[in-house]
Amino acid sequence: MIDRIRAGVTRWTVTVPLLALVTLALTWGRSLPGAVVAVVAAFLAGAVLAAVHHAEVIAHRVGEPFGSLVLAVAVTIIEVALIVTLMAGAPVKNATLARDTVFAAVMITCNGILGLSILLAALRHRVAVFNAEGTGAAFATIATLATLSLVLPTFTTSTPGPQFNTAQLTYAAVASLGLYGLFVATQTLRHRDYFLQVTAEGELLDEDDHGELPSSREALTSLGLLGVALVAVVGLAKVVSPTIESAVADAGLPASVVGVVIALLVLLPETIAALRAAVGNRVQTSLNLALGSALASIGLTVPAVAVASVWLSGPLVLGLGPTHMVLLALTVAIGTLTVIPRRATPLQGAVHLSVLAAYLVLAVSP
Repeated sequence: MIDRIRAGVTRWTVTVPLLALVTLALTWGRSLPGAVVAVVAAFLAGAVLAAVHHAEVIAHRVGEPFGSLVLAVAVTIIEVALIVTLMAGAPVKNATLARDTVFAAVMITCNGILGLSILLAALRHRVAVFNAEGTGAAFATIATLATLSLVLPTFTTSTPGPQFNTAQLTYAAVASLGLYGLFVATQTLRHRDYFLQVTAEGELLDEDDHGELPSSREALTSLGLLGVALVAVVGLAKVVSPTIESAVADAGLPASVVGVVIALLVLLPETIAALRAAVGNRVQTSLNLALGSALASIGLTVPAVAVASVWLSGPLVLGLGPTHMVLLALTVAIGTLTVIPRRATPLQGAVHLSVLAAYLVLAVSP
């Protein structure tokens, strides 16, 4: 029975990305009726789930924390491609899209995924135990990158509005990419043990007890299919983006809600993988996924939109407003207090989720 289920999952995760790619070829650049948009959205969702499956196969093969890194980077590539594609299509209209999407990703990962992971693990195992060295390093890097890229533009004076001038944007892009690269080196090479699961007594658990490892051939196949799924997701998201923007406008919601929708969409694979790990009492894997996604979102998106701004005709607005700066400061403060004790109760999870809820309410009703 298990072999049959596994074979069914394998066939599904191979077929759906290929069909999604065919759907993309048939619908690209066309005005679509509502029924066709629904079909495209279904294939988009299927491609996202297929992508997370293949990312998990690769992650299982290479182990932690490399596995979390694979999924984080894969998901962020989707986000970056979506942002650049949408901004290229309407540079003036989408001037704040990069800021809105990156900030939404930070709020969703650092409060939503992290909060849910802690809450589930603590409810199931009394407390959620994790490695404070690695988690703290990730959180500190997120706070630094978010401040440099999203807060400082609000206070600079060289360019009118919450924007960087060329020199400032170049620095932000280089700093984001450099710090992210240094974090990845720290996570995977020099201090890999800081990002491994620990026991309640503080002992490292550097072992893989989640079944037989995929073969090299299976991992390479998943790597290729992951690429196909990512191309399909990016393309299909571009196809349905006019419908999303129209729906947001028709509902009378702020344009920034589009960024929230994109972030929720691309972070769905991360959320699923993180919650699975939390239920299995692998809290550090959950936190690696959550915080790694936030880091990748800033560290890769800011350099990408900085390069794209060379040919984009519209402005690039990165600076946050006062409300969002307060939420970011609150997230950094409570995140620091959550990380320091090396363990968390359901209360800490609920506190993070309440901040996410406040962000969503204010996004809809600023």
